[in-house]
Amino acid sequence: MRMKVRIHYHHTDCGGVVYYGNYLEFLEEARTEALERLGVLVMELRNRGVQFVVYRQEIDYKHPAFYGDVLDVRAWVSAFSGVRTEFSYEIKNQSGRLVSKAKTVLVCVNAHLEPGAPPEEIAAKLAAAAQTAQTTGG
Repeated sequence: MRMKVRIHYHHTDCGGVVYYGNYLEFLEEARTEALERLGVLVMELRNRGVQFVVYRQEIDYKHPAFYGDVLDVRAWVSAFSGVRTEFSYEIKNQSGRLVSKAKTVLVCVNAHLEPGAPPEEIAAKLAAAAQTAQTTGG
């Protein structure tokens, strides 16, 4: 899944460089879009008492992004193991230069925030997406 993000002034620090914490928002938005394209709707799951919480977040900043840039954020399910779902990301600028690579590990939890497997139909979609990513390289 690919998503474009136009960098506005409020995304940047006083030097016109994207503030490092804003990347988490870009990743969250791309992850939500990727889940929706798989047919996994976060609000529907939440209404069923199931949600995904962030267990681990890794970000490697390779090159700064600046005010006025248009970023291409690519997100995909890179692994699935029942309770855990791993997303990988690449963010490139409009010139195709790698800005950032990241990984998020999510854990599925119930309404009491206890870990557990997602519903079967969701698990099947996540497992299939992870398998496709492993065979195609993302």
